[in-house]
Amino acid sequence: MGSFSITHWLILLVVVVVVFGTAKLKNAGKDLGGAVKGFKEAVKDENTEHAKKRVVLDHDGTAHTDERPATIKVDDKHNV
Repeated sequence: MGSFSITHWLILLVVVVVVFGTAKLKNAGKDLGGAVKGFKEAVKDENTEHAKKRVVLDHDGTAHTDERPATIKVDDKHNV
């Protein structure tokens, strides 16, 4: 009981084509491709929404994301 050989896969493919037909398999492929495309678009939209929420305003009003490294300002009067 090992892995399937190429002849097993070919017989399985022929059985699937006979049972379902090429038209149903073609439609199933289109549906699967559309689902994958929709999933990718949803993930991309979620990432852009998440990036918009992570924008932070500095005291001077400039916007940046949280991914920018923090800077420490040091005065002569106050040692930080």
